[in-house]
Amino acid sequence: MRALFLGDLCPTADNAHLFVQGDIDTLFCDTSTLFARNDMAMVNLECALTESEAPIEKIGPALKAPPAAAKVMRRVGITHCSLANNHFFDFGKKGAADTRAALDAAGIGYTGFGENVEDSRRNLVIEQNGTRLCVIAVCEHEYSYALADRAGCRPFDPFRTPLDVRAAKEKYDRVVVLYHGGKEQCEYPSPRLYDACHAMAESGADLILCQHSHCIGCYEQYAGCHILYGQGNFHFAKFAYAETPGWNDCLAVEYDTATNNVYFTPITAVGDGGMRLCTKEEANALLAAFAARNAKLADGTWKEGWRDFCESMRDVYTRAVALACTPDCEQKRIEKFAHYLDCEAHTDVWRELFQTNNHRNEK
Repeated sequence: MRALFLGDLCPTADNAHLFVQGDIDTLFCDTSTLFARNDMAMVNLECALTESEAPIEKIGPALKAPPAAAKVMRRVGITHCSLANNHFFDFGKKGAADTRAALDAAGIGYTGFGENVEDSRRNLVIEQNGTRLCVIAVCEHEYSYALADRAGCRPFDPFRTPLDVRAAKEKYDRVVVLYHGGKEQCEYPSPRLYDACHAMAESGADLILCQHSHCIGCYEQYAGCHILYGQGNFHFAKFAYAETPGWNDCLAVEYDTATNNVYFTPITAVGDGGMRLCTKEEANALLAAFAARNAKLADGTWKEGWRDFCESMRDVYTRAVALACTPDCEQKRIEKFAHYLDCEAHTDVWRELFQTNNHRNEK
């Protein structure tokens, strides 16, 4: 089986009209060739497909797109979606129900969401020609995750998720983990994410794709597992973010279940709201930078890149705690601080910036 995995997909105000019109040529350009040569294709659906006007309470934007987008996604060749991310539940149960109805109507399979945390742990199994591929989609703790008594996305758990991977590996031929997390705009994993991916690899994962960072990160092979720390956006047109480093680039991942080989194809955004394959020159430049980061991952110097990124965010995090601890603090400031404590990607930055004496003693 050849499986195509793509990054975050979110129709936005900049191109939602193209999804409504069904303008596949503008939206997907020559990337359609990727779908044609693979047996299945999966994206991370980074929004709700709903007309609801009632977003949940949260820090940050609530993302939605017209339900009609599902039919366009299926027409181009998308067969499955991961719903485990920090925006799928932006419009609550209504938005989640509308999205699943739209995907069902379009004939798109999905995973990573449930009526409660136990229900959310159901895996996606795709079988073809005697090969069974299991996909485990999880997300960090950022607003959308399921609770014991509430519907939501499948949360990553440092104890249970590796066990889920191990159980899946005992039953299925190949196991792919889609991990929605890591620090946005950072090209390197945090030490915690690095260790978490290694734990899942040791548990039997064959391929781990970290999404959510909105940029291409770095890659390694570990314990027979391919690990990509940051796949980049597949289809997330935000013209206002055009100058944000890495926002417009993605690595399409083609996975051969028979050989356990992966193939990377660089994709980039088009100015009219679509995505296209990179030119030879663009691909060479992107892959050269990718290889340089991979080398840093191999020799350990990636930790310096992670540290530098955290330092660049110091004022943001210092301000968050300072404003939350004042007598007359607005409730929104308190909620932001609580969010920074709840989400793994944010606590990773906290721990890097504010280390205890134990990290310096007896060196």
